[in-house]
Amino acid sequence: MCGIIGLVCKSNVNQSIYDGLMVLQHRGQDAAGIMTSADNRLYLRKANGLVSDVFKTSHMISLQGHCGIGHVRYPTAGCSSASSEAQPFYVNSPYGIALAHNGNLTNAEQIKEELFIEDRRHINTDSDSEVLLNVLAHELQKANKVRIDKDDIFTAVRGVHRRCRGGYAAVAMITGYGLLAFRDPYGIRPIVFGKREAKDGTEFMIASESVALDVLGFELIRDIAPGEAVFISMEGQVSTQQCADNPTHSPCIFEYVYLARPDSIIDDIYVYKARLRMGEKLADKIRRDFPDHDIDVVIPIPDTSRTAALALATSLGVNYREGFIKNRYIGRTFIMPGQKLRKKSVRQKLNVIDIEFRDKNVMLVDDSIVRGTTSRQIVEMARESGARKVYFASAAPPVRYPNVYGIDMPTSTELIANDLSTEDICREIGADYLIYQDLDDLIDAVGKGNPRIKSFDTSCFNGEYVTGDVDEAYLDDLSKARQDSAKLGAGMAPRIDVSGL
Repeated sequence: MCGIIGLVCKSNVNQSIYDGLMVLQHRGQDAAGIMTSADNRLYLRKANGLVSDVFKTSHMISLQGHCGIGHVRYPTAGCSSASSEAQPFYVNSPYGIALAHNGNLTNAEQIKEELFIEDRRHINTDSDSEVLLNVLAHELQKANKVRIDKDDIFTAVRGVHRRCRGGYAAVAMITGYGLLAFRDPYGIRPIVFGKREAKDGTEFMIASESVALDVLGFELIRDIAPGEAVFISMEGQVSTQQCADNPTHSPCIFEYVYLARPDSIIDDIYVYKARLRMGEKLADKIRRDFPDHDIDVVIPIPDTSRTAALALATSLGVNYREGFIKNRYIGRTFIMPGQKLRKKSVRQKLNVIDIEFRDKNVMLVDDSIVRGTTSRQIVEMARESGARKVYFASAAPPVRYPNVYGIDMPTSTELIANDLSTEDICREIGADYLIYQDLDDLIDAVGKGNPRIKSFDTSCFNGEYVTGDVDEAYLDDLSKARQDSAKLGAGMAPRIDVSGL
């Protein structure tokens, strides 16, 4: 889960990229970077930390140019938290290309060998984003031209799609030519583009989420289609082309559950409305499976679950209350290395308003349950605050399988739902009753926003990987890379804890 942004404007883009990255900060808090271009020179600043920590006035002044790209990162398996892994990445040959990437290549190791043996290209980091950049650079180099045109660029993207597997959305800056964006043939990871009118002409922007366009006053044109490439010249001329042979639209459904901001629109689906429908679906299931419920109050676990919790409470005719106050100055728990620190961070991050729990039967609502450790602590906090009964609802189905397309979830053995029934999980987290969203209901809740989408990537719930190239051997290797001990031993940041915190 990373955030990417690109701009072609009529004036310096440094401040706009900075502001856009601030809006996308929820997609990555480990590192940030900006690269701009002016007079065929490139200017770069990237480092570990939040956007506000990485960029100071002196850095912003040096980031000159009317074209640029930016990135916020949280590290996935195989990617260390060293500042050398921060994006954008850059290669000098050919033409000078910089790239920022959101997603994960499932055949990165194979491509690394090809790049070294066949293409004579060297990879300097463990990041698959550098692999993607070098594939693009090599495919561009095949044009064997002093000056390339848009057709050469689209031909190169076709080569990228032929060689790369997995989920990826990328934005690349080709020095002296313009801005390129492309999306994997399944459209797993989100990417949009928009425009705004400036004094000297039309300006263009590409971003992971539409909310970044909104904040900067850009009008959303549309999502980039699966397999499509968009090229914006330095003069502001836009060209698009489908570059995949058989594109299939299967966006990641977890974007709507947890990753995206509620005020974003992804693939013509309003995230906020999708989460409202998730809450309504949960309420329907409670009426079916728990018709004589005695819920006094519905309380969300902030922040992501608020929308679903409100819809659930309204549908059931039950009071909705805020029972947890979040300390916004503590980083998200997926930054925390190891289970002990994650456990400690929950108590530091959330404080209870005990009057909302005292002598009540409480329904807690979260976006998902991954390991269960966070859920267990929150249930304990509710009981300590005087709740008579503590019920728990998940807006997502049981997470049973790892995600391989850019969300660094735990290994299968660390997922609480991997080999436990709902009743067993309920006992494990200490709740009196536990209800999960049905997968069909989740798909319906999200898909209702755009009936043209016929399928979603739901692999973390059902183990069906849409790219068709993920087998047990791959998952075993991924499991080794994602173990806390391996990451800590390599000085790496931990996996994501998608539990609403």
